[in-house]
Amino acid sequence: MKPGGRALAGGWGPAIGLGVALAGVAVGVGALLGFAGPILGVAALLAAAAGLWALTSLEVGLWGVIAIITLLPFAALPVKVVFTPTFLDLAIGVVFFVYALHWMTGRRRRVALTPAHAPILLFVALAVFCFVAGLNNGPLTSNLLRQFAELLLNILLSLLLVDYLDDWDKAAGLARVVVLCGAAAAALGLVLYLLPDAVADRLLSALRVVGYPSGGVLRYIEDDPSQAERAISTSVDPNFFGGLLAMVGGLLAPQLLSRRPLLGSRLLTLLAFCVVLACLVLTYSRGAMAGLALGVAGIALLRYRRLIWVMLLAAALVLVLPMTREYVTRFIEGVQGQDLATQMRFGEYKDAFILISRYPLLGVGFAGAPQIDIYLGVSSAYLLMAEQMGLVGITAFALLLAVLFGWAFRQRRYVYAVDMTPTGVDAPALWLGAHAGLVAALAVGVLDHYFFQMSFQSAGTLFWLYVGLCLAATRLGVPRPAAAQSG
Repeated sequence: MKPGGRALAGGWGPAIGLGVALAGVAVGVGALLGFAGPILGVAALLAAAAGLWALTSLEVGLWGVIAIITLLPFAALPVKVVFTPTFLDLAIGVVFFVYALHWMTGRRRRVALTPAHAPILLFVALAVFCFVAGLNNGPLTSNLLRQFAELLLNILLSLLLVDYLDDWDKAAGLARVVVLCGAAAAALGLVLYLLPDAVADRLLSALRVVGYPSGGVLRYIEDDPSQAERAISTSVDPNFFGGLLAMVGGLLAPQLLSRRPLLGSRLLTLLAFCVVLACLVLTYSRGAMAGLALGVAGIALLRYRRLIWVMLLAAALVLVLPMTREYVTRFIEGVQGQDLATQMRFGEYKDAFILISRYPLLGVGFAGAPQIDIYLGVSSAYLLMAEQMGLVGITAFALLLAVLFGWAFRQRRYVYAVDMTPTGVDAPALWLGAHAGLVAALAVGVLDHYFFQMSFQSAGTLFWLYVGLCLAATRLGVPRPAAAQSG
């Protein structure tokens, strides 16, 4: 070897390594584009870039979770590794991974606690017990195990949010992303609704590359194409979409009267609320509309009395406008139990009460029903919860809600005293909006099962995200010396 050869090799070593790495990346990208096609390939690269970005910040990871819930709630990877991971699985996994890194690196040293922590953990323990106890009633499949793990992570996400949202700016930032993504989903729903059916169906069918159904995607009243179309955006199911919009509308409602709305402009806030409300009406989801009305009524009674006039004006428009007559008729039929969908629900409720009466204490678990003359599943989150976890489980859930709302009601004077924070966050409006959205979801749960149905992972994630936001907002309103502070 010539003198200096060793130094020459050492100097070229990093360059050669970099060249090999770049060549490997180029081959990988080329293979991805070749096998998956340009659209899916570019989407995969963008998703990978977004995932790497999310690893740098817990806040960015939470933004990704919210964006997926609202815009691509059922998207999944086109590959199977034991099970097919969804986009939401990956996003939530990143959030918990980054949160764990905070503890490992010493950025967090203490856990922020609230009175609701104990009931939430009790509910988690009961869910695990009922899941294990009910495994004799059905096979333990990888899909069932994945869905139950998702349910637990959704619940624990509420506790993570309490710990992370340690100032009003973070809480307002999270709420702002929910509002923006929810309004974007509503706007997309309106566009797809106004497009010709064939065009809208073709556009939605293009999502088959990420696990969405293909062909015949559009939904109609009672699944009858001769009746009115129902807005679905990218949420597939109009009732689930309606529930999502009701929660977003509840969060937006107090911002209409806020001196410093989340979106920075009252006009922009009004536009977003109108888009959400219009799309909600076009879902023909009566439970969701009633849920939003109940949530906004709560806000009006507690603080913003002027919202009563907004509600009366909206009700008058719905009753008077020609394009809403079919909606009003359908609502009346539902109340009277005359339409097919309501009659089917009544049948499900009857069967659910039979199952609950046979297994009243702890239910039958999550795997299936133990007898052939009964089945697991009903269009009510609370009856479904009672089927799976019995009266003990539904009581634990009621205790959780009682503690959450009771604590919030007792601390409301402190939140009102905060009024506008130094950075311009309207604390009472944010606090009331979060609770109104949660009330809307709870009202929707009477007639629909999505927020506790394991196959609707994104609905459960959104529900527990609101639980965490409510608890965090109440905790932030407590006077500092009495509040537990996170490290």
